[in-house]
Amino acid sequence: MKRVALTGGIATGKTHVRAEFERLGVPTIDADTLAREAVAAGSPGLAAVIARFGADILDANGSLDRRKLGAIAFADPLARRDLEQIIHPIVRAQTDAWFASLDAGQSFAVADIPLLYETRRDSDFDDVVVTACAEETQIRRVMHRDSVTEQEARQRLAAQLPTAEKVSRADYVINTDGSFEETNRQVRSVYEALVSDRRL
Repeated sequence: MKRVALTGGIATGKTHVRAEFERLGVPTIDADTLAREAVAAGSPGLAAVIARFGADILDANGSLDRRKLGAIAFADPLARRDLEQIIHPIVRAQTDAWFASLDAGQSFAVADIPLLYETRRDSDFDDVVVTACAEETQIRRVMHRDSVTEQEARQRLAAQLPTAEKVSRADYVINTDGSFEETNRQVRSVYEALVSDRRL
């Protein structure tokens, strides 16, 4: 079974593309979900985050205030690096365990890993699918989705590798600037290529 990574810049449509692969019968896993679970209330991950960033990053219920922590991490590269060093090993171990649990007869499975290239994990996978769209589209989507300012949206984009670099390193690229139908057609083409083990 092939291990396929799905990646791309923030708000480039990874969630929709992963859901479409799932609709086609492909097992998928979402690293963002695993990252949230890694810092759930009472977890060793959250304890490590508190030890590094202090109890001020908790909300009134004692859970992680993700927006407050995000504001710190996206504004300070050292803080972001420290946060990633806590969370990424947990996510990586859970992802590897998930792949190992799958039916070996499956053609391929997809792990949605937003920071694949930034964490140098691309060599762990047989193929990489990158979602891409125009930068202004990303900014607009981030502002709408996360209720942040344009400056905050641009900070988040700047914390990742440029989309163009990810595209240049991808095995397959899905452009999400168009309609959902156009995106879905591209997903189907990539799906068929991966099943038949050919390049587009």
